Amino acid sequence: MTRHYLDHNATAPVRPEVIDAVSAAMAMDGNALSVHEEGRRAHKIVEDAREEIRSLVNAPVNGVVFTSSGTESIHYVLHGAVKAHGIKRIYISAFEHPAVTANAETTGAAIEILPVTSAGVIDLDLLRERLHRYQAGESGPFLVCLMFANNETGVIQPIAEAAAITHEFSGLLFCDAAQAVGKVPVNFVMSGADIMSFTGHKFGGPLGVGAVIAGPNLPLDPVLRGGGQEMNRRASTTNTPGIAGLGKACAMAKESLARAEEIARLRNEMQAAVINAGARVWGGEAERLPGTLCLSAPAFSGATQLMSMDLAGIAVSAGSACSSGKSNPSHVLTAMGASEEEATTSIRVSLGWNSTREDADAFIREWPKAYGRIKARAA
Repeated sequence: MTRHYLDHNATAPVRPEVIDAVSAAMAMDGNALSVHEEGRRAHKIVEDAREEIRSLVNAPVNGVVFTSSGTESIHYVLHGAVKAHGIKRIYISAFEHPAVTANAETTGAAIEILPVTSAGVIDLDLLRERLHRYQAGESGPFLVCLMFANNETGVIQPIAEAAAITHEFSGLLFCDAAQAVGKVPVNFVMSGADIMSFTGHKFGGPLGVGAVIAGPNLPLDPVLRGGGQEMNRRASTTNTPGIAGLGKACAMAKESLARAEEIARLRNEMQAAVINAGARVWGGEAERLPGTLCLSAPAFSGATQLMSMDLAGIAVSAGSACSSGKSNPSHVLTAMGASEEEATTSIRVSLGWNSTREDADAFIREWPKAYGRIKARAA
């Protein structure tokens, strides 16, 4: 059976060129901090990759810190910011990735959840109101956490506007851009964010490598200590092969960005097919990532949809990949006002850099057929 991979938001297939870059770096000798010729070669690979990242997201000089993953990046940002800036309160949008909330809870700072609209967009008026109330009362340094694009719905957030409001009240804004980098244009400087994070495996890079982007001279207390790697901001022997692969993925991201309109058309055709079959689409009225489709269907549980599609040769996710093995309702859809049934009958379909017309056609053919069988049994 031909397989159709429609789960790019979980992990995108690694680009062949990235595999080549990782393999070539693994075949080389040398630690990137060593001063001999082998070390200098490894160091050049790392710094070339850093420049590719800077070019892709318009990061400041000395603003790119390599990490092992998106989750480590989030942990580093939250703990590093709380300690360096004396953060007293962390504001978290109701649809942030669970890694943000889980790591924020270990910082010791107070946490406040920011509601979102039914369209899946942060409520900017409410953000301003909450920050004004905080400044007028308890006050103190604070951090706002707002992802660039939601991992389940693909809805893109108004980062620049949220950053302007945050800075108006002298706070910091952290943007988890894991789902956005390599899929839509991301400009760190123009976004207004103070700190940003992303990971390579969401857009064709290797697993096990990510990055934090920090504003010029912005203090972040190191979480990992013991060496002088990453400008003394993160200790650990440099993962030269992984970083080489991330750099190559960033260099090739322009090809993915050039396909955005084509990918969006395929997504829209799949969306029309599921709506016609009786599904509800989440976030469809807002600006979204081109390849993300989140839907729910009455009496068709997310787990059953996932299994039905897998048997038909199609890989999709039942919500976030980090929680797809759980039966809990989607916290993202719940925050958008979904009922418990809607939040437990949702799946996420996501295309990416190597998705094809055949992939979309397979879903358009098989999903309505599977849902038709469910409705026939219930009749």
